[in-house]
Amino acid sequence: MSSPGSPHPMRRAGLYERVSTREQSTETQGQALRPYAEARGFAFEEFIDNGVSGAKERRPALDRLVKAARARQIDVIVVTKLDRLARSTHHLVTLGRELAQLGVDLVVLDQQIDTTTPSGRLMFHVLSAIAEFERDLIRERVKAGLERAKANGIRLGRPIARVSEGRSRTFHEERLPIGEIARRLGVSRATVRRRLRALSP
Repeated sequence: MSSPGSPHPMRRAGLYERVSTREQSTETQGQALRPYAEARGFAFEEFIDNGVSGAKERRPALDRLVKAARARQIDVIVVTKLDRLARSTHHLVTLGRELAQLGVDLVVLDQQIDTTTPSGRLMFHVLSAIAEFERDLIRERVKAGLERAKANGIRLGRPIARVSEGRSRTFHEERLPIGEIARRLGVSRATVRRRLRALSP
């Protein structure tokens, strides 16, 4: 740490490392992150998720890292690759925007993203724009697909909503087994049971 009265206090870095299984090791990531932080003159703390899938919403070490950023206890987050930090482009952009609002920089060694520099900030803005474009495309495709289905007479909605009261009652009065009613209506047995309970006086 910097000495008392130093005009340029040492920047504080959170080094984030993650592997998906317990059999793997984060040491390779640490061997890249620690020398980088030392070369930049950062005071640093390592945040390590061992055996935690990147697809998980909750990751204990990452949660602590973000909490430290929100508490202004760190100034920069450093990772080796984007997929160590974020589970998706959307997650990365959302996290990046929050860090920017907090004044916390992001450095990704392998992708050469460094928001402490103008070029690094530009690259992140480009990535954000691509992510927004991808989401817009997905929304448009889903909307177009629903409109095509509707135009072709395909009824949308949850199965229970498509089960007509009249047909359900008729099959039930014919004493058909639940499984047979479900087969004829093209729904699950649980859906048939819910519908029949709803029809009960």
